[in-house]
Amino acid sequence: LVEKNGVTVIFGVQPALLAFLSVPQLERFDLSALRYIWIGAAPLAPSVARSIQEKFRVPIARHYGLSEASPTTHCNPPDHPKEGSVGIAVSDLEDKIMDWDEGTRQMKPGEPGELAVRGPNVFQGYWKHPEDTKLALRGGWLYTGDIAWMDEEGYVFILDRKKEMIKYRGYQIAPAELEALLMEHPAVKDCAVVGIPEENLGEIPKAFIVRKDHQALSAEEVMAFVAERVAPYKKIREVAFIREIPKNPSGKILRRVLKVG
Repeated sequence: LVEKNGVTVIFGVQPALLAFLSVPQLERFDLSALRYIWIGAAPLAPSVARSIQEKFRVPIARHYGLSEASPTTHCNPPDHPKEGSVGIAVSDLEDKIMDWDEGTRQMKPGEPGELAVRGPNVFQGYWKHPEDTKLALRGGWLYTGDIAWMDEEGYVFILDRKKEMIKYRGYQIAPAELEALLMEHPAVKDCAVVGIPEENLGEIPKAFIVRKDHQALSAEEVMAFVAERVAPYKKIREVAFIREIPKNPSGKILRRVLKVG
């Protein structure tokens, strides 16, 4: 379609773009009309982003949104995207980062907290669910449930869902951060990290790993790889090797399946 119709922009999710990478002899197609690839729905590992850029030779720009905001709230400017960021707030939208405990204190640039947005695209509430509406909408601001930080230029960096943060000895650990790191390992094809209840510790990070074909990789190697690159409290404590990471059609990891499995 890109070659036949001169498609200039591709909007996609990670599973679809990974499928593109598996197309044999992709270089035989004329993709010169393509200018950008926009991606959303689920976090994109840096290693995957690099593979896509090398294949298509165009910039990758992430965007972000949710159904309650109709849905897009943030986009990367095509001429100035930042790696790892979902971009800046779209027109007529305000955003801020609030502390994730009470949601009453605005965080400084670089400090993580819950992303909140306000604008004409924000919904009025959940149908017949007043309590859920009260939690989500506070003073006209929609609290997204996503943990993020913002830089000095207003670019937002999503860390993870608030409800999926791993609570270890009072520390908050973002599974997506550890997953992005694990994807840098040459023997890792795919991965997921979840919090596993542990007495006296709260939760411990457990990694589920899909090895690349014919690659040897042990649990000890996985834990050592991460331990060398993160603060001590973020270390992987358990590892399991599986054939496939359970995901929904848009590429989001089904962590609940891993937790009960």
